[in-house]
Amino acid sequence: QVQLVESGGGLGQAGVALRLSCAASGRTFNNYAMVWFRQAPGKERELVAVVSWRGGSTYYADSVKGRFPISKDNGKNTVYLPMNDLKPEATAVYYCAAATTRNCVGYGCYAGVGEYDYWGQGTQVTVSS
Repeated sequence: QVQLVESGGGLGQAGVALRLSCAASGRTFNNYAMVWFRQAPGKERELVAVVSWRGGSTYYADSVKGRFPISKDNGKNTVYLPMNDLKPEATAVYYCAAATTRNCVGYGCYAGVGEYDYWGQGTQVTVSS
């Protein structure tokens, strides 16, 4: 049974740093891209960052470039999302997801919510001003 289990969410004031983790199990993810989405209240789910499991390519939403450096640990089958200098608009539920690696390059290749094979349960991040 494939599982993606997120952890690391929490509450903090603007400027705080948090690190999310996504522990993946149940299959081999070598041909997958691992991503983080977020969904704020009343808004659509938004792709935040992508990392390809095999090659390590990364893509980001413009709003988080330079502050949320996604990474992976192959040995631990875990993907991380360090989030630095958090702003109140980052308040959302953050989801880890996995999809087979696309035959294209760039953020837009992975932005479709309906194209993912596996999802985690989500972790809440709340940033106050």
